[in-house]
Amino acid sequence: MPRLLILGGTSEAAELARLLAPKIDVVTSLAGRTTTPNGLPGAIRIGGFGGAEGLEAYLRAEQFDAVIDATHPFAARISAHAAQACAAAGLRLLALRRPSWLPIPGDRWIMADSMAEAARMLPSLGHRAFLAIGRQELGAFAGVTTVWLLIRLLAPETLALPEHQIVLGRGPFSLADETALLTEHGIKVVVTKESGGTATYAKIEAARTLSLPVLMIRRPPVVAGVEAVAEVAAAVGWVGRP
Repeated sequence: MPRLLILGGTSEAAELARLLAPKIDVVTSLAGRTTTPNGLPGAIRIGGFGGAEGLEAYLRAEQFDAVIDATHPFAARISAHAAQACAAAGLRLLALRRPSWLPIPGDRWIMADSMAEAARMLPSLGHRAFLAIGRQELGAFAGVTTVWLLIRLLAPETLALPEHQIVLGRGPFSLADETALLTEHGIKVVVTKESGGTATYAKIEAARTLSLPVLMIRRPPVVAGVEAVAEVAAAVGWVGRP
């Protein structure tokens, strides 16, 4: 039976495991920063690998036949490690990346190529900002002293940032709740990543409803040379290819 490693942590990875586990030997790897989906079939591995070399050693030791990188579109480091490890081990690799959000009439998007660029642009866009970018890259905003920050996190944390407030929450979020949140805190600009998907799209809809600008950080490109698909069904089909 073919043996597949899914680099997971997304809803797409969980759906892929549910579709493939009855047919092949599936192992889903989670970084440990996300909640394990209920009823996820197949084996589950929690934690990092120790870089590209550690991942290569794991792939060889566990005798995998292929890898699907279904991590978050902004998990650039693990994606790069997967490409290096699979090339060294001679394994097939597919990137499963949900489609990006696209602006529609009424949206006011300002694009940034990095979190650092977004931090430089933010003061010119509004004095009260909602940061929905996760925890890891908040440090880029440490020098933004003229903007009050509303920051959404999964758990309470002490942050070395200028004036700010933390709100806790995990998607999916509703349009009504996101609109109320932005209105209650007098938000003038929303800062987010070009993540795609439906779980957190309501903040984009809320910004549109309130005619607020959205400072959107572009997602990193798929690693050069790695085949990519946007739909789970296409990933299932890839597994069946020789």
